[in-house]
Amino acid sequence: MHTVESKSTTVTELRCLLQQAQTRISELATLQEITLSLGQHIDNVTLVLRRIIEAAAETLQAEASALLLVDEETGELVFDRVHKGGGNDLRQHRLAPSEGIAGWVATHGEPLIVNDVAQETRFASRIDDETGFHTRSILCAPLWARGRVIGVLEVLNRRDGQPFDEDNLRLTQAFCASAAIALDNARLYRAVYQGGLDTMKALAAAIDAKDPYTRGHSDRVTRYSLQIAHHLELDTRDLDTVMYAAILHDVGKIGIDEQILRKPGLLTPAEQAIMAHHPVIGATIVEGVSFLRESQPCIRHHHEWYDGRGYPDQLCGKAIPLGARIITVADAFDAMSTDRPYRAALPPAQAMTELEHCAGQTFDPAIVDIFVKQVHEARAET
Repeated sequence: MHTVESKSTTVTELRCLLQQAQTRISELATLQEITLSLGQHIDNVTLVLRRIIEAAAETLQAEASALLLVDEETGELVFDRVHKGGGNDLRQHRLAPSEGIAGWVATHGEPLIVNDVAQETRFASRIDDETGFHTRSILCAPLWARGRVIGVLEVLNRRDGQPFDEDNLRLTQAFCASAAIALDNARLYRAVYQGGLDTMKALAAAIDAKDPYTRGHSDRVTRYSLQIAHHLELDTRDLDTVMYAAILHDVGKIGIDEQILRKPGLLTPAEQAIMAHHPVIGATIVEGVSFLRESQPCIRHHHEWYDGRGYPDQLCGKAIPLGARIITVADAFDAMSTDRPYRAALPPAQAMTELEHCAGQTFDPAIVDIFVKQVHEARAET
């Protein structure tokens, strides 16, 4: 009898250990997925953070979770991401720097488990009052980055009614580390991205400044191009491709003699041949810059014509990169609607008529149609 009981106990223990192992493996798989997403979605911190707070609630079998970030100017905690428990209604709600359990955790930089908030004086009940959610227990841990607390992650109410424990805390701290890395990476990415963008704009402005008649041209072409690209519902990566190419579409003019650029009249055939080389020069300048790899063809081909009579490679139709076809329309409209050495600016309506007249020859007719409608709509609104 004793032997049977021992075997039964051993089987029960083994099953318990197996269940614990399965739980740990599942947790590790979740953390691995999040770690991979940190690298794959460095430019989409929203997606990563949403996945982290959802995973925290799912893994800990909790009713809700939320990510609060520290406002660097006021020190307040702002609800940035909420998974259930108040949902979008709670977004952008604020806590004073030391208000509530989350405020205490952010101020002290230490995690906290409270399994009965009714007995906890630090609990901010007003959030429940505003959302209608009933908090019974809470696990809250800080997000550390570069030696300071940048936010907190809180997980609310185990669905099985069990208290939060140290294992839950350990796992939550792992989620916090991932969230902190995601936020820090995003801030670094934005800084580098903005720095690169500012550099490109400065270069474009320097090129525009070589010719007083084209000052501000690159900015306007970029704005028109992005309007078209947004209408086409291009994804973020393709939008960036179009934006970079639009900013730098005339970068090759840096290699063109200023006497040709500034000539107050029509160019001779020889001068036109030199000017027509600027897309090739521009594509050569950006060659080897990894983040401009997809923009390079748009820079090279922004003077191709839809019917194949453009330059430098006489591409036609859909063989011309979409970004180039977009920029061609935007570039032509701005050129026609601004003063040039050899003619005064055309009225916008006349410039649009010219675009429509040349659709299918110089320009992609679908792009012309989109742009003309956008201009008409913008004028109607004003």
